[in-house]
Amino acid sequence: MAGSALSRLDVVASPRPETRIMVSIPGRYSLASRLNERGNRRVFACRAVNMSPTAVALAVPVTAAAGERVIAHIERFGKIDGSIIRVLERGFVMSVKASAEERARIEDKLIWLDKHKNLELPDNRQSERIVPHNPSSTLSLGDGTRLSCFVIDMSATGAAVSAEYYPEIGEVVAVGKAVGRVVRHFREGFAIQFVRPLSAGNVEHTLIV
Repeated sequence: MAGSALSRLDVVASPRPETRIMVSIPGRYSLASRLNERGNRRVFACRAVNMSPTAVALAVPVTAAAGERVIAHIERFGKIDGSIIRVLERGFVMSVKASAEERARIEDKLIWLDKHKNLELPDNRQSERIVPHNPSSTLSLGDGTRLSCFVIDMSATGAAVSAEYYPEIGEVVAVGKAVGRVVRHFREGFAIQFVRPLSAGNVEHTLIV
């Protein structure tokens, strides 16, 4: 009898395995140490590539040391607050600061995404703009400086890029092997127009270097 009761307690006490899935979800983030000239947090583009209710792995253009606070906004999941727990080659893993109820909501969304990932409709912009499979590339400046950057999306004629450096409108830069001129700023980065249009079938190979 005692043994049966203990078995029942064991079943109740055993936590269910945490849901963790591979994803590819765009977003934006800010770091406590990266501020603009007004003293506000710089905002960069990112992509969630692995996610659970307690941690998120992000591909990013700018990283920081373990322990730094991060505020991320991930599509479908909204604002996620936490800190860096592990630094990756071109990204980091951040903790998820949340209540038990908030973690449960995140897990429900992850389970739904995992079940329906093959049924999602493609973005209507895909015929014009390409979201690279690997967003990490290199930004080359006119003085020879090379920096890590994040390609948000791209086409045969231009690309949207996020990086720690914010080039001026009209500045000539190279993303991967594609040379272009900065034509627009937006919150997470800047847009460039290529000097020469790329071959439609060779866009990602040219930009992601």
